[in-house]
Amino acid sequence: MQRLLMMLNKMLPALACAGLMASGAHAAGDQPSVPYVPTPQAVVDRMLNMAKVTAQDYLIDLGSGDGRIVVTAAKKFGARGFGVDLNPVRIDEANANARKNGVTDKVAFYQRNLFDTDLTQATVITMYLLPRVNLELRPKLLDLKPGTRLVSHDFDMGDWKADASTRMDAADKFSGAGGDSDVYFWVVPAKAGGGWRSQFPVSGKPQTYEFMFEQKYQMVSGSVQVNGRAVKITDAKLRGAELTFSFTADVNDAPVKHEFSGSVDGSRIIGQATLSGGRLTARVEWIAERAARVAGLGVID
Repeated sequence: MQRLLMMLNKMLPALACAGLMASGAHAAGDQPSVPYVPTPQAVVDRMLNMAKVTAQDYLIDLGSGDGRIVVTAAKKFGARGFGVDLNPVRIDEANANARKNGVTDKVAFYQRNLFDTDLTQATVITMYLLPRVNLELRPKLLDLKPGTRLVSHDFDMGDWKADASTRMDAADKFSGAGGDSDVYFWVVPAKAGGGWRSQFPVSGKPQTYEFMFEQKYQMVSGSVQVNGRAVKITDAKLRGAELTFSFTADVNDAPVKHEFSGSVDGSRIIGQATLSGGRLTARVEWIAERAARVAGLGVID
């Protein structure tokens, strides 16, 4: 909180001097509720590098200002995308920036409220918004396709902890006043929480597994029922749609280590499991389902 107040105190002279409003969020009457302070170019570069932007990406910038993030993504990496801002002056500046850099075939800018913007096309979303706006936007971001990458300049998402973050010196910040910049990076997690059921052969005998995952954002824990006994799941990791975890459970009267990896796809998890212990070594394709019916698996080696 102290750092936020210091940052806002630095922003005020820049805003008063430039007479700037901004950006893509709104209060009553669609008045801008986020002040426009440009992201320094060095921070723009760091944000795009953290997101590992490529020519295959579609980037949406929320509160796009003069368009520098979208334009840089297009010119430097070949990405496509658009920005939204409530201020028509910023939209004109962004379009001029795109023309100057020769990327009008890859980018667009719209005078639009960011909360009314369809984000489903994005593979990367960038933002420089205030903390309360980030929190208001968070439910919409969490409903995006798993694996969508999010990058925020200076402000986090509350108790949704970033997957990665960095602090850097930004000499051009606040109209040259300078200061530190924080960059936060998230990958939208799949919805893996709840019960799942799977069945596959172990040493020629069908074995049923009933998984129960607890999830808070990208943090996952849980247990599995094997032969009527509950076993704690360990090393569970969720990054986008990709889920990995392991556990050791008795199967056919012998302890067997299970290592699972898979992709969460709505009501299914599809992937591979490696089993090892005693005389058993096997790798199987596995499918877990939320539904009551049992998923079949086939041994692949």
